[in-house]
Amino acid sequence: MQVEDARKGTKILLEGIPYNIEDAEFMKPGKGRAIYRYRLRNLVDGSSLERTYHSGEKLQAASISTHEGQFLYREGHHYVFMHTDTFEQYLIDEKILGEKHNYLKEGMTVVTMFLEDRPIDITLPIFIETVVTKSDIATRTDTVTAQMKRATLETGMELDVPVFIKEGDTIKVDTRTGNYVERVVTRK
Repeated sequence: MQVEDARKGTKILLEGIPYNIEDAEFMKPGKGRAIYRYRLRNLVDGSSLERTYHSGEKLQAASISTHEGQFLYREGHHYVFMHTDTFEQYLIDEKILGEKHNYLKEGMTVVTMFLEDRPIDITLPIFIETVVTKSDIATRTDTVTAQMKRATLETGMELDVPVFIKEGDTIKVDTRTGNYVERVVTRK
């Protein structure tokens, strides 16, 4: 693959390690070849690095496959998933998942990305429904802006929610931003 063909989200191999292009910047100096600056995220350990290439250089594309998987449970710093077609179980380290582990609920279906036979990343559903297990007490005051308070979800994640949300409420959360979307069901 030519450097010119790589875009944000492209998976490449550097020294046998898969990387995701997180950000791509193009510069054309007055003289000489165009310069491509990429911010890369290691898909094995989650570390980041920056690399600069000149037009005409080659990159090695990573052969990535995706399969649907179901999250089963957490085991120490690993998360256990099951391939929904073959029923084989596989582990993904917490470092690889990054902040995505905050959204995982038992039985949740995700898309798992594999490099050969090794799982390297997951794609979450855009929205999840989860239960509020703990919420701060908030006092209402006269303000123009919406009042928010901290809440803890059943997954252990903390986020800001409107003051009318109570423990036991089910809410919808956007996994792309980590923000509260709406209340789904009010507790009885």
